Amino acid sequence: MFSITVRDHVMIAHSFSGEVFGPAQRLHGATYVVDATFRRTSLDADGIVVDIGLATQRLGAVLAEVNYRNLDDEPAFAGVNTSTEFLAKVVADRLAAQVHAGALGEGARGLAGLVVTLRESHVAWASYEREL
Repeated sequence: MFSITVRDHVMIAHSFSGEVFGPAQRLHGATYVVDATFRRTSLDADGIVVDIGLATQRLGAVLAEVNYRNLDDEPAFAGVNTSTEFLAKVVADRLAAQVHAGALGEGARGLAGLVVTLRESHVAWASYEREL
């Protein structure tokens, strides 16, 4: 399996419901380093997994939808604990929609999968992996 990874970051505010979250139940901020890894079984006609420039642009566009926002105020996340794991899936699903819409080029239609990792710190992160 071939893969390429592009990286960006996003800053959000949010709070959680549930005793398991302790002090994170209060409004707090988070800055995530976000890695998006695109996978395919064989290289495309150009000898690449996906256009790195387009992948970087599309990741940035997806993150811009939540960057510098309080996720508690976003209707799409009403009543949801926007955990790192949950947000990894949101980013992956939105990137997958970009792939299916052709925003990463025709060659990207041959991608087999996508993994999105959100790094909370140098010692904690969460990922979501999906097929395309």
